[in-house]
Amino acid sequence: MKEKALILWFSELSLKDVGLVGGKNASLGEMYSGLKASGIEVPNGFAITAYAYRLFLQKAGLEGKIKEILLGLKKDDVGDLRTRGEKIRNLILQAELSSELTGEIKKAYHKLCEIYEEDTDVAVRSSATAEDLPGASFAGEQETFLNISGGNNLLGAVRKCFASLFTDRAISYREDKGFSHFKVYLSVGVQKMARSDLASSGVAFTIDTETGFDKVVIINSSYGLGEIVVQGKVTPDEFIVFKPALEEGFAAIISKKLGEKNTRIVYGQNNSTKEEKVPKDLKDKFSLREEEVLILSKWCVKIEKYFSEKYGKYQPMDIEWAKDGKLNKLFIIQARPETVHSEKKEKVFDEYKLLKTGKIITKGIAVGTKIAEGSAKVLKTTKEINKIQRGDVLVTKITDPDWEPVMKVASAIVTDEGGRTSHAAIVSRELGIPCVVGTRNATAVLRDGDEITVDCSTGDEGIIYEGKLKFSVTAHRLRDLPKPKTKIMVNIGTPDEAFKYFYLPVEGVGLGRIEFIINNVIKIHPNALINFKTLKKDPKNADLIEKLERQTKGYQDKKEFYIDKLSEGIAKIASSFWPHDVIIRFSDFKTNEYRQLLGGELYEPQEQNPMLGFRGASRYYSPEFRQAFGLECQAILRVRVKMGFSNVIPMVPFLRTLEEAEKVINIINEFGLSRERDSSLKIYMMCEIPSNVILAEEFLKFFDGFSIGSNDLAQLTLGIDRDSNIVDKVGNENDKAVRKLIKEAIEVCLSKNKYIGICGQAPSDFPDFTEFLIKNRIESISLNPDSIFKMLNVISQVEKNIGNL
Repeated sequence: MKEKALILWFSELSLKDVGLVGGKNASLGEMYSGLKASGIEVPNGFAITAYAYRLFLQKAGLEGKIKEILLGLKKDDVGDLRTRGEKIRNLILQAELSSELTGEIKKAYHKLCEIYEEDTDVAVRSSATAEDLPGASFAGEQETFLNISGGNNLLGAVRKCFASLFTDRAISYREDKGFSHFKVYLSVGVQKMARSDLASSGVAFTIDTETGFDKVVIINSSYGLGEIVVQGKVTPDEFIVFKPALEEGFAAIISKKLGEKNTRIVYGQNNSTKEEKVPKDLKDKFSLREEEVLILSKWCVKIEKYFSEKYGKYQPMDIEWAKDGKLNKLFIIQARPETVHSEKKEKVFDEYKLLKTGKIITKGIAVGTKIAEGSAKVLKTTKEINKIQRGDVLVTKITDPDWEPVMKVASAIVTDEGGRTSHAAIVSRELGIPCVVGTRNATAVLRDGDEITVDCSTGDEGIIYEGKLKFSVTAHRLRDLPKPKTKIMVNIGTPDEAFKYFYLPVEGVGLGRIEFIINNVIKIHPNALINFKTLKKDPKNADLIEKLERQTKGYQDKKEFYIDKLSEGIAKIASSFWPHDVIIRFSDFKTNEYRQLLGGELYEPQEQNPMLGFRGASRYYSPEFRQAFGLECQAILRVRVKMGFSNVIPMVPFLRTLEEAEKVINIINEFGLSRERDSSLKIYMMCEIPSNVILAEEFLKFFDGFSIGSNDLAQLTLGIDRDSNIVDKVGNENDKAVRKLIKEAIEVCLSKNKYIGICGQAPSDFPDFTEFLIKNRIESISLNPDSIFKMLNVISQVEKNIGNL
């Protein structure tokens, strides 16, 4: 009978066996039995059952003693918890395993050695019977022991796993979740090690863990054994893959970030592991090849679909993987349900917004999208955790599961080290508090008692501000929002914002700005990358070259860095609103803005009025910028053809004349974006100069539609410098002359069956202007994210009023 078995092999297990072997082992068995046939590699192994654990407690007479020790536990008293936990663990470690259990474990291990090799190396992992269930992760509450070989060493590791059911953090977690200490039992998984100490390993999620965006796989990877990533001791490489395009056969890696990967865990002597520094040549390379990223992602999608079917609902997954450096093969070594976003019952978005910024103390990687403030408590070790009071901000070098009893009372967490899948990040998501990891210097620049604000609301970057700053929280219940007939789109700045806004009730992106990617991610003038080898020859450029090398680390071909980062940024925006249209505007920096980029002063002229100077389309065909524009075209081509985002529509800004229109279209074709070769490709232009409206029919012979830029159109119609605060009160987009031009542009586009939308600020600022647009049958209105919720109500009311006339 299974219920009375001491040992069960993975091939004998399924999700139905959680009560016998815990969530972790049941999930491993389900994968081994159900997914190995589909090409997913899972190392073999066996589980020591929860029945064996119960029998061990019974024969050793431990249960009554443990109950006695826990009687009167004060769960929030860290010292009391520590004393009782240590007593229980010592009891278990000193107790003997029965001869029957010892024999069964050695027999199973011998069989595993016959499958692999003599004294084969195994991972020995705890698996609690309430662990890895939807609603309760128990992640990291019990112990794992790696590189264990030999029967006697295995028995020692098993006893330590049994004892780890009563770590301080595990006791605290069960108390918080309402689980009985004597109805949660422990199983131990014994699994053949994948030799990732000779290669790389990490974790993967089939959902974006910060926003809940469910169309991506997030892979974190670093060198050595996977504990280094889970423990947050490194900032790993990060890859993001778009699931819908991946399933259609596209190489849909939409983001690659090179981590620092300073250290790795490798095999030590005598069943041990050790940390060592990663050689510089490896640090500066990605720890996975692109083809390996795609294979892993496909496996992750299969695993998610498989378990979703088993659970009878959509179930995103948290997966651990390893690459065996001996065999040069990838393996999946664990999979558990993601327990934060998947348990949310209703689509409610809490929008956090700082009302006023302050002095920035430090920055890092944002975990979550919230803001919190409090008094900083800088702790070096867990021995100091009594200093933390409820509402304080925990500041430390790094956390591990021993920190959990105190993390739950903190308002926010800040660490020097770690990435998005580090322990601090995982726990803060479950607790629902903001966390900033990988600051590098938080413990050095913050002092006990400093009043600070932790802001994770603005995208990938988390910011620590001086002082307790005021912020607002607005709850948006998506089911309560009106659905206007007019097409509502969104303007997106940085790609890091895109996932944050995927939930918005919009039909695509009316304006995605390439210059935001250039300014925030690339930070280098494209010509400095195109001419990198020439610049390097001149000793005067030594300082610039050093900065360029640092920024483009990992790229031999500097032009490829530019194309890569542009295409990734565009793809992140396109993925967030797939399959709706995503309109991406080619760069529209002015000369003064291009001069601010690294190397910009070498290539940009000084202009008295850059707003009316060398900008937009005029740059694209100029000898000085033609090749740089070509990189933008290649990036969009890569996004559409290689990554599979056919919803991306490029748009040309600031076209002054028909001659410019013809030149730019010819250059776009020359660099591969051809509507003749790609029948689904559309190319739009900004309608922001009076000449665009006056010659609208002629311009539309070159383009598939207009997007009205009301800010520039008002400036050039009324002769107002947008940058001047002296004449800015003279007029605005709501002026009669501007309205007349917009009305004409809409009429021409509608008559030619061409796209017509607006992406300027005017609809958000002037409700009567919105009414004017809708009356004239504008096809779409694109708004800034912070205007969407307010404007949905305004537009719906306008449509209702017009319908009642």
